[in-house]
Amino acid sequence: MEPPTPTVVEKVVAEAEELPKAIVRRVVKDKLSQLSQNGADIQVLKDSLLAFSESARIFIHYLSATANDICKESKRQTINAEDVFKALEEIEFPEFIAPLRASLEEFKQKNAKRKSDSSKAKEAKKSKTEEEPVTENGESHENGDEDGNTVADEE
Repeated sequence: MEPPTPTVVEKVVAEAEELPKAIVRRVVKDKLSQLSQNGADIQVLKDSLLAFSESARIFIHYLSATANDICKESKRQTINAEDVFKALEEIEFPEFIAPLRASLEEFKQKNAKRKSDSSKAKEAKKSKTEEEPVTENGESHENGDEDGNTVADEE
């Protein structure tokens, strides 16, 4: 007896749950090159990448479900970082907590800097826009008449 062939819907769902292959390959190769004694470029077979990808996907599902349970126990609907840290302890991966906290802090600092730079740029643009009068058609005109024609400054 042949195994049943997956339907189109099952294939779409399975593909939607897959992790991006290029990212998985990059993470695996980076980690393996760090562990390599001679720094040689390590080749990873397609089947191995699939196994890494599937393992990571299952780990993410397990961690997500555990963090969700912790969140629900706290009578909340939104999972936060502390829920994930507690979930890592609960599923017996406490060694991941310190590096994850460090990565999260680094991410927050970069994001805060990006937001700060963005708000400074918006503020500069806003102040520049306020300095230059704008005509009805959206064009700015400094020292101009209502038609946008340049008018010489009189002394």
